[in-house]
Amino acid sequence: MGLILKQLFAFIKLLNSDTGTISLALGMTCGFILGMTPTLSLHSLLVFLILFFFRIQIGAAFVTAFFFKFIAFLLDPLFHSVGTKVLEMNSLQSVFTTLYNMPIIPFTRFNNSIVMGSAVVTFLLSPVVFLLSQYFIKKYREIFVARFKETKVWKAVEATKFYQWYYKYDQYSWK
Repeated sequence: MGLILKQLFAFIKLLNSDTGTISLALGMTCGFILGMTPTLSLHSLLVFLILFFFRIQIGAAFVTAFFFKFIAFLLDPLFHSVGTKVLEMNSLQSVFTTLYNMPIIPFTRFNNSIVMGSAVVTFLLSPVVFLLSQYFIKKYREIFVARFKETKVWKAVEATKFYQWYYKYDQYSWK
């Protein structure tokens, strides 16, 4: 639980910082995919590789995945029905047979209706999640952070020696 709280506080710090919105939004989108799809599948490994090889906020991905994992259980009946419809499509039967006979592809567990349904739904909704998260990050920074930095409480905190020391420490610790 301590790891989740640490990631949550780091995520809030990222939201309040000058970190690029695209990097945060991509992290939230990857977290959406990780949270909504079953964990032990090949496409989850692919998302992890994308997280580690590109400049995407991993903390944002893990926090988002943690929260979407709870929602995914509620959406399992929807995922099952979508996956069943996709797997029972006659036009795709030969494709699925070929894929199943390949060496690595069966590890994606695409023949499971919940895995197939969650993969289809999340990959279709990922661009929407990316755009919405980018929009909400910008609005959060424009409205909440800007207003909070104008309050007398924040200005009083900024004027303390402790804050100035912490600000310098924080600048040097990230380099």
